[in-house]
Amino acid sequence: MIIGVVGPCGAGKSSLVSGLGIEGYLVRHIAQEHSYVPDMWKRLTNPDILIYLDVSYENTILRRKLDWTYEEYAEQLRRLLHARQHADIFIDTNPLTVEEVKATALSIISLNSK
Repeated sequence: MIIGVVGPCGAGKSSLVSGLGIEGYLVRHIAQEHSYVPDMWKRLTNPDILIYLDVSYENTILRRKLDWTYEEYAEQLRRLLHARQHADIFIDTNPLTVEEVKATALSIISLNSK
């Protein structure tokens, strides 16, 4: 089973990919937020499970110290729209720690695989 992870910069994709990988899952970080091809996530990886991590503009700045505008963030959201609409799992990472995001994903994955 291949798990794909998408979301805007600062949502926690790299941390989740690493955490799920440690648990033995085959996980791919899909940089859909940088692509103009709406279904790149599917063309390149075609994951069995697609996880969308969401984060607010304000938290992207706090987490990653990004020097970007709201318009640049909104553009990433536009590029992610197709993936978001097709995601099997949606996690709002704003109120969660890295460990809580991983635990949430693992819980939902285990429910879906039963």
